[in-house]
Amino acid sequence: MADEFSMDSFSLKGKLALVTGATYGIGFAIASAFAQAGAKIVFNDRDQAKIDQAEKDYAALGYEAHGYKCDVTDEDAVQAMVKDINEKYGVIDILVNNAGIIKRIPMTEMSAADFRQVVDIDLNGPFIVSKAVIPGMIEKGHGKIINICSMMSELGRETVSAYAAAKGGLKMLTRNICSEYGEANIQCNGIGPGYIATPQTAPLRERQADGSRHPFDQFIIAKTPAARWGTPDDLKGPAVFLASDASNFVNGHVLYVDGGILAYIGKQP
Repeated sequence: MADEFSMDSFSLKGKLALVTGATYGIGFAIASAFAQAGAKIVFNDRDQAKIDQAEKDYAALGYEAHGYKCDVTDEDAVQAMVKDINEKYGVIDILVNNAGIIKRIPMTEMSAADFRQVVDIDLNGPFIVSKAVIPGMIEKGHGKIINICSMMSELGRETVSAYAAAKGGLKMLTRNICSEYGEANIQCNGIGPGYIATPQTAPLRERQADGSRHPFDQFIIAKTPAARWGTPDDLKGPAVFLASDASNFVNGHVLYVDGGILAYIGKQP
């Protein structure tokens, strides 16, 4: 007879989670959900002022979270951060590679330096941080890695060549971590957010002078079966699931949280 299912499998009680770039937006929402599910939170940012504010924001919600000033593209700094986390708080159980940037520039106008910067943060960063935490997960006998992918892991669009290239690479890095370390009881999955209402996407949702929606806002609403932008809160449940024991046999998967965009061909004109 199969073991009875327990809702406790969704609990993160006693777990330690590192969420990169979790000072606001998607990262903050995911880290807050983890804390609500019982996890202790550590996070990083390159800006000390953002770290200080985020620690206050977490505390105001009643959550324990500790911030580190660290650039995810600096391998030595990341290794030092993970070493300090291990010594102060324990071995990391859950990693969310959330830190990322986007530059909306037509490809022929984009410099190679700008392209490299996006790829460095959005793809090399997750490689560097994952590399730093995997040995501890192997030693501990389990681990969860969640990479924040994108619909651009599947689709292209004007002006986001570097971002799409990086996120497509991150999808394949997710599958490869699964392939290399699944036997060590490490599950590596991705979350592919749809268009989420965050400060990063605010310019795309600004009302026009005549009060009408921004053309891109109209486009997204028309392309989304849910007929709305997502919110950071929409990512909380999927993230907790992928971080918990409830997903112990889910590996190498990208869960798209997009309101149905990828399933939909769009309305007839």
